[in-house]
Amino acid sequence: MTDPSYAPAAKTTPDMELLGLPMNRAGLTEVHAFIRQVITRGEKAIALNLNVHCINLALKHAWLYEFIKQAQLVFCDGDGVRWALKLRGYSPPPKITYNQWLWPLAEFCVQNGFSLFFLGAQPGIAAEAAENLKKRYPALQIAGIHHGHFQKAGAENEAVVSQINQARPDILLTCFGMPAQEKWIAENWQRVRAHVFLKGGAAFDYASGRLAKAPEWMIRLQMEWLFRFFQDPLRLFGRYILGNPYFFYRVFKGKNK
Repeated sequence: MTDPSYAPAAKTTPDMELLGLPMNRAGLTEVHAFIRQVITRGEKAIALNLNVHCINLALKHAWLYEFIKQAQLVFCDGDGVRWALKLRGYSPPPKITYNQWLWPLAEFCVQNGFSLFFLGAQPGIAAEAAENLKKRYPALQIAGIHHGHFQKAGAENEAVVSQINQARPDILLTCFGMPAQEKWIAENWQRVRAHVFLKGGAAFDYASGRLAKAPEWMIRLQMEWLFRFFQDPLRLFGRYILGNPYFFYRVFKGKNK
């Protein structure tokens, strides 16, 4: 059932495309301006971060490919995507990663009086992330918190949707990992009473302190992916060691689906 409370915002015009997927030339200023506009207009919209792993999954799952194409805003989340855009002749937008962005996002919400709902991660981790954010930004409005370990269909899911709808947050940040978080948003966003839908992967794990951020020198050298790989090589072998070459093969071949 579609919630009629908030009308969907108009889709922004992409500035470039990669393997058939849209990309906006958006840094933090532009993303924040988009969020502010959607909320102040009383609309609702999906703003997606696009990295190599997400694109690889979209090339595998038709529903995800179409979901990304229909999002109102798509911003860059990864050095691999920036390199690929350069190969395609574009001047790439800045990289926005949640392990760094969540803190400026919290400050932005305080400045504008916007509220956040945290959905995802292991029980207790999102609450720890919220606590850490509120230590730095005491006025931050956390409308609600719920872990990500619930059945994504049926009674448990309906209870979570009801909790969010009662809270009516301005921004819903969903962190289940890919592609579960995208699937949940695609199936539920039209009936959830939130204005802006974001999906942040391991954002709560970083903000809670459970995961360490890469050193600044590795970030500057565009080696953040390598730091993440060494944190969990068994789980991330397929994503990075196999996934990155596959992605660039598709970019060089110039093939979409």
